[in-house]
Amino acid sequence: MRIAAGVDVGSTQTKAVVMAENGGREILARALVDTGANVRKAAENAFLAACHSAGIATPEVGFVVGTGYGRYNISFGNTQMTEISCHARGAHFVYPSTRTVIDMGGQDSKAISVGGDGQVMDFVMNDKCAAGTGRFLANAADVMGIGLDEIGPLSLRASRPVRITTVCTVFVESDILSYLAQGKKAEDILGGVHLAIAKRTLSLARRVPIEPQITMTGGVARNSGMVRALEEVLGTTMQISPDAHFMGAIGAAVFALEKMDQSFESSTWRPEHAAGSGH
Repeated sequence: MRIAAGVDVGSTQTKAVVMAENGGREILARALVDTGANVRKAAENAFLAACHSAGIATPEVGFVVGTGYGRYNISFGNTQMTEISCHARGAHFVYPSTRTVIDMGGQDSKAISVGGDGQVMDFVMNDKCAAGTGRFLANAADVMGIGLDEIGPLSLRASRPVRITTVCTVFVESDILSYLAQGKKAEDILGGVHLAIAKRTLSLARRVPIEPQITMTGGVARNSGMVRALEEVLGTTMQISPDAHFMGAIGAAVFALEKMDQSFESSTWRPEHAAGSGH
C-alpha cells in the first residue's frame, strides 16, 4: 500500500489530506488548522495531525505535494503545484463528472474549466480584490456584529434582499450601515450581500466556459446562503462535497500518488531525490 499526502496552505486555514493507494485510492485522514503568522509551522501541524488521525508514522508517507499560497514554505514537501491544478484534480477525484469548478477561498476566488481527466482547460481568478471571497463575508459579518457562521443561514430567511451597490470590501460597509440606519432587517441585508457576491462570481465564471457539472470548492462552500445565491444566478444546482474545504489538499494528494507511481516506474528514483520545485 502506497501512502501520500497533500498539504494546502491557505491564507486563513491550512488543510492536509493523507491518501492511500491499494487497488484504489482512499482518503485515510484529513486535518485542518488555522494558518496564522507562521506558515511553515501551520503546514507541519496540519501534516502531523493528519498522520496521527490516520494512525501512521510520518516516514510511511512516501510523497508530499504542497499547494496553496504558502506552498513554498512547506519544508517537508517533495514538490509544489498550483492550487488551480489541485482544485481541478480534487474536484474530479470526488466528482468525476466535474467540468467547471468555482472555488471561493479566504482571499481569492477562481473559476476553472476542467477536462474529462481532471486537467485544467482554462481558468480565471480574482486575486487583486477581496470581493467574492471569505474575507468580504467576514467583513460584512463584523460590520453587522454577527458571527461568520451565522450569516449564511440568516441570509436564507431574506424576503426582500436589499440592493448592494458595491462589492468593494472598503465601501460595502457604508451600504450596510446605511441600510441598518433605515431599519432594514439583518436577513434582507445579508441576502443582498450574498446575491451581490454571487452575481460578481457569475461574471467572473463566464470568462471560462461554464459547463455542467459545476462543483463548488473552498471554505465558502460551507456557507449555505452563498450556495443558494450562486445556484440562483447560475440557474442550476452545484455539486458540493462535505470535503469542499479540503479539495485542494485532496487534489495535491492525488498528484502525490501519481508522482509516486511515476517514481516507482523509474529505477533511478530515490526518496532523497524527490524534493523539487513548483508547478
